Amino acid sequence: MHSSAEVTPPLERAAPRPRRLYAVVAACAVVVYLGALWNRFAVDDLPIIVLNPLVADPAGMWRAFAAPYWSADLGGHMYRPLVIASFALDHLIDGTAWFHAVNLLWHAGVAVAVAALARRWTDDAGALVAGLLFAVHPLHVEAVANVVGRAELMAALFTVLAVYASLVRQSVSWSAAALGLGLLSKENAAVAPALIALAWMLGLARPDRRRVGLFLASWVIVGGAYAVARAFVRHPFAAYESIAPMFVGESPLTVRLTALYGLTDVARLLVFPLTLRVDYSPAERTVVTTPLDPRFLAGLACALIWGALLWLAWKRGRKLEAFGLGWIGIALLPVANLLYPAGFYLAERTLYLPSVGLVLTAAAWLTRLPREALRPVVATLVVLGGTRTALRVPVWRDDAHVTRSVLGDSPRSYVGHKRMIGLFLDRRQPALALDAARVAARLYPRDAGTYVTGSVAAFAAGDVSAADSLLTGLERLCRGGCSGYYRSEAAVALAHGYPEAADSLLARAAKLPRPH
Repeated sequence: MHSSAEVTPPLERAAPRPRRLYAVVAACAVVVYLGALWNRFAVDDLPIIVLNPLVADPAGMWRAFAAPYWSADLGGHMYRPLVIASFALDHLIDGTAWFHAVNLLWHAGVAVAVAALARRWTDDAGALVAGLLFAVHPLHVEAVANVVGRAELMAALFTVLAVYASLVRQSVSWSAAALGLGLLSKENAAVAPALIALAWMLGLARPDRRRVGLFLASWVIVGGAYAVARAFVRHPFAAYESIAPMFVGESPLTVRLTALYGLTDVARLLVFPLTLRVDYSPAERTVVTTPLDPRFLAGLACALIWGALLWLAWKRGRKLEAFGLGWIGIALLPVANLLYPAGFYLAERTLYLPSVGLVLTAAAWLTRLPREALRPVVATLVVLGGTRTALRVPVWRDDAHVTRSVLGDSPRSYVGHKRMIGLFLDRRQPALALDAARVAARLYPRDAGTYVTGSVAAFAAGDVSAADSLLTGLERLCRGGCSGYYRSEAAVALAHGYPEAADSLLARAAKLPRPH
């Protein structure tokens, strides 16, 4: 007669108990990103953190709740006060390495939360698979290794917690609190109610009608309060809209056709993230103008395959797989340019929350393997993903490393040359910076930032006629909304040691007609 230990499947015997399981997941999430501790601030870290007076002031921890995410001169876009408050707290504690260390902790927290959610409908092995795959997925590097990616991390954690509180604990108050914190971190946390509703439809949880009504009421109250606060803070900047450079001047149909094409990149990044890019701008990616374009058809095929997999999982009663696939679509929708044009065509960091659905589905699939096959398959995926992630982290070391990455990974894009303008200015080589601005403007003439930064290079190089030409290009694009560009770029020029260029920009801004 066999003992119970002898008949327990090998992987289940080896699977750590919950605390050990979560410790393993968290440790893995941190280890693959240790290289980020040597990263400095790069790209959007500079305007959002380094040049943000709210971050430098201890009072910014509460003043952030009355201010937009981007400064007034940069359009006052978005409302993410909890993220800015966390940066202000970091600034009080330590330097750049601390900012990155906190990002690692947030990522570890999300990985553990994902494992806990998966454990509700699988077992310890399924939870471990989901947590580890999420912890090492290379797609997450931009969100974790670049400090401003914290908005994705915080929103994802609170979204997962809102779902967990609703489906596992059936707690209206905790779910509502998590939803509120998620919205204050990033707007995409608004998908949490839809994710919970999907789980109810699939039968993953069955609250009674009274509790469903309480959940609905809590979402209306939290969402309404957030919407009012956001509208009040952003009211002076409501006229400013953020749109991806490639969509400037394009028709709504072109935007949607191009968005469908973007699903090919989304599918590749989720399933096979070998090639990663900082930039997906023109002409690395160009718009799709007709449904007959093969790129649109490829994107449509990705959408149809996803829909077919979701339908099959639903029909066969594979609830967790259906939930994971549905999660991908729901979490992707706000950033897919399908409902409205976003400020980017594709940013890898924005796939952080959709990837939760991927690993839930993968965990459900993989745990159906024979136990003796599961261990090597998962170990291989974790080692490959962790290695790719660790090798990718140094790309975000600083602005120079990011720029070299763009030039190497996306050679057709104008963005690498645009970024070289700032690097040459930092190196006190304004003539080369002006040349880079001309190349960037020639490759893509619709980015206002190219013209205003290029004008600093022209002023610094003593070429006033080139500066006038570039600023004329700027004013043609921003159509009366140029003053913010002038003021913000003047502040940057002054901070980087170009006071004459800053004075010239401010003088030009003073001559602009006042908007009505």
